[in-house]
Amino acid sequence: MAGLPQHIAIIMDGNGRWAELRGIPRTEGHRRGSERAKQIIEAARELGIKNLTLYAFSVENWQRPLDEVFTLMELLKNYLNAERDNMKRQGIRFMTIGNRDMLPGDILTLIKETEDATKDGKAMNLILCLSYGGRDEIIRAVRKLLKEKIDPESLNEDNFKNYLDTDGIPDPDLLIRTSGERRLSNFLIYQSAYAELYFTETLWPDFTKEEFLEAIQDYQKRQRRFGRVLESLRCIKS
Repeated sequence: MAGLPQHIAIIMDGNGRWAELRGIPRTEGHRRGSERAKQIIEAARELGIKNLTLYAFSVENWQRPLDEVFTLMELLKNYLNAERDNMKRQGIRFMTIGNRDMLPGDILTLIKETEDATKDGKAMNLILCLSYGGRDEIIRAVRKLLKEKIDPESLNEDNFKNYLDTDGIPDPDLLIRTSGERRLSNFLIYQSAYAELYFTETLWPDFTKEEFLEAIQDYQKRQRRFGRVLESLRCIKS
């Protein structure tokens, strides 16, 4: 598939509303959403997407009802236990970004085990955002800079990226958000400066492989200028 984005980031939104529309608990919506995530991960690997980032649990999500937070953590544990060997076989490298200090100890142990088991994967990087917030990430990056007493005059966009959670990961080319909302919600706010945005009314549990392909095809039709005019881009390419 020509012109594939190197990095796709997804805000998986709408699990709760999906459940409420059907008169079932919000926790069931998260379970269905987890199943959908597995299908989209597989689709991305089959297509040859090199980096897939999923917004799984935000810093703000800790404020949700305890039963909902518990369900989300259990779904994560179940996924890591069930899929670790499969990811290793398929060459998927599992990674997480976010404020790990806020995660429970048993979750951290599973994350580290999965990261270690899949560290040699070359087919695709699967990046889960857990206890993540874009502003929180930037604040933590600045704290690292201050601790290292970096010369302010030496700081630029390239070396600042080294202090972000996404160090070593390319910026997203395509950012998808489901459920009809049209905002970033504190997701990769530094890295998404030039990402192509795709919004859909579809709630996450209903977001199929076919619509995933539609989003990629929509991306392939766009001209990415990064603030330049087309003529200057032609000169750079030539």
